[in-house]
Amino acid sequence: SSRTVFLLSQLQKINLDSVLGAPDNARCVTSKILHLVQSQEKTRKEITSKGSTGIDVILSTLEVKSFKSCSYGLIAVLHFIVMKCGGRRGSIIVTKGGTQILLQLLLTASKDPAPNEELMVLLHTLLAKIGPKDKKIGMKARINGALNISLNLVKQNLHNFRLVLPCLQVLRVYSTNSVNAVSLGKNGVVELLFKIIGPFSKKNTSLMKVALDTLAALLKSKTNARRAVDRGYVQVLLAIYVDWHGHDSRHRYMLIRKGVLQCIKSVTNIKLGRKAFIDANGMKILYNTSQDCLAVRTLDPLVNTSSLIMRKCFPKNRLPLPTIKSAFHFQLPVIPASGPVAQLYNLPPDVDDVVDESDDNDDAETESEIETENDDDKDQCFKNDDIETDINKLKPRQELGRSIEELKMYEQFFPELSETFQEWDLVSKEPKPFVPDANLSRPIVVPTASEE
Repeated sequence: SSRTVFLLSQLQKINLDSVLGAPDNARCVTSKILHLVQSQEKTRKEITSKGSTGIDVILSTLEVKSFKSCSYGLIAVLHFIVMKCGGRRGSIIVTKGGTQILLQLLLTASKDPAPNEELMVLLHTLLAKIGPKDKKIGMKARINGALNISLNLVKQNLHNFRLVLPCLQVLRVYSTNSVNAVSLGKNGVVELLFKIIGPFSKKNTSLMKVALDTLAALLKSKTNARRAVDRGYVQVLLAIYVDWHGHDSRHRYMLIRKGVLQCIKSVTNIKLGRKAFIDANGMKILYNTSQDCLAVRTLDPLVNTSSLIMRKCFPKNRLPLPTIKSAFHFQLPVIPASGPVAQLYNLPPDVDDVVDESDDNDDAETESEIETENDDDKDQCFKNDDIETDINKLKPRQELGRSIEELKMYEQFFPELSETFQEWDLVSKEPKPFVPDANLSRPIVVPTASEE
């Protein structure tokens, strides 16, 4: 009934018919569909409407290897639909198996001696857009062998910001998977990202923001965090934060400054990171920068994140604190002659009892981060053992405030609770025998004429 439906049906016939299924015919129909999608909103709605097979036809055409010449046009159609019609269309592509097809296309395109840059940009942009809607995209990319394609593209085109930006967006999606984060870290992604991020510059701030978000996701892995600490990147991050804080006087790049703090927060999750933060004078740096941000309400996220980092890295002490680093001195009323408390009070004033028992074995043990395919299902089925689920135990027990013997004194005020009411026979003046009614829980009392 419309030109869009006609073109989609024609494309479907080309897929099925070996005579009509020539690459030139498919490319011609694809260019017409792309023109309609870019020029008419009605066409985009028809392709993605409920009951339409437009997405299925496009994805099935992308799976035909002989139609390689029209892949760019079909991916451009999907990209334009997702960018213009919102995230719901991205979910439709995911549910129809689009993620697997796009990853396979990415793997095929990377094998060319000279990969098409435009195709790579479109593929990565589309994957970055629909990737967060697919919980299994990290595992699918690892199984298909497409995990290191984006990383290699960044290594080979480090100064091509137009290609590096969507590649980093895809790496950020991959890094949410712990196994992928470790694998990418072993291939040098942490060192590569520190070549992209740097001191204050107004050029390519969007690339800087994406690189910091990707780095923060990667540093959540303890293996990558140790690698960053061993190479002295904690001090580098603090220097970058101070530089952006000093130059961003108009607070236009608050998201970049917050991205640096997120990286520091991820590194300080391990004991080595906290020690490196203290050694780099991080407490003083974050405290002074936070004091400068207090007067501006829009910088509250920076103050909050800095406070979390400082609280996490501040040395932990046992109570009571008898040393000079304590703001208060709690004198116990009774101090035993021997024991840990007496040892604390006998310490010299210049000795601080610093205790950090978290991840003590991280330096000696090699971290093994193994993921199974049903990790997400386990997370969803997680049960909190502290929550009571027995209904009988949750019901409150009704206990009387007084005993039954004490309550009998009120019996005369409420005779209806204890007396049995029966119907009287008007002739014999005697109560009729009680016959319970099956439909009523109480007998029906019919008043006599004298009572009326």
